[in-house]
Amino acid sequence: MRLRNKRVLVTGAASGIGLACADRCEAEGAVVIRVDRGEFDVTDEAAVNRFFASVAAPLDVLINSAGIAVRRPVHRQDTAGWDAVFAVNVRGSFLCSRAAIPLMEDNGGSIVHMASVVGLAGVRNRAAYSSSAIVALTRNMAMDYAQFRIRVNCLCPGFTRTPLTSGLFADPERLAKLTALHPLGRLGEPEDVAAAALFLASDEAAWITGQAIAVDGGFTAGHAVDV
Repeated sequence: MRLRNKRVLVTGAASGIGLACADRCEAEGAVVIRVDRGEFDVTDEAAVNRFFASVAAPLDVLINSAGIAVRRPVHRQDTAGWDAVFAVNVRGSFLCSRAAIPLMEDNGGSIVHMASVVGLAGVRNRAAYSSSAIVALTRNMAMDYAQFRIRVNCLCPGFTRTPLTSGLFADPERLAKLTALHPLGRLGEPEDVAAAALFLASDEAAWITGQAIAVDGGFTAGHAVDV
């Protein structure tokens, strides 16, 4: 039991990667607080603060998994869509982290942001989404909170089968192309990412902070398509 008696809060826990993370942590002995839109909106400062005020210290792990995406280049991206992506992916992670840190300061902890490979490698038509991948925030927070033994890392999943990405996989031709971009020959499953989140949440990662770790079937290493 790698997280026995640890208290873990997971946002976006109703489906996809967030659900898999919550289930995996619970299976490893954690007391898991599952949060999704039914509990509070991660973009709503007052709602976030109220919720975290009800969470008793200590909190050992925060997994920021709530996220949304749009597929447009800059010249076709409307301002409302841009702002919506940043509100959830960046503001939401900021608000939840800010509220969680006081619950970790006495005993240390681990914050795991869910980012994306598009924050590490350029992918067309992802202007807002790639810009909202919080790699730089992860590194900055790691420096700021190392003094409290709070580790901060982010995971950068490749194309993973979740409700968020289901529209990409409906067309067989596109699905084949996306699969071919991952050298290991398949798309990711939420459980692939949850396994990495569990590692970062656990004491096995006690000397790891400030890292953006790709969980991507080799997507950022290179492409298996013979060109």
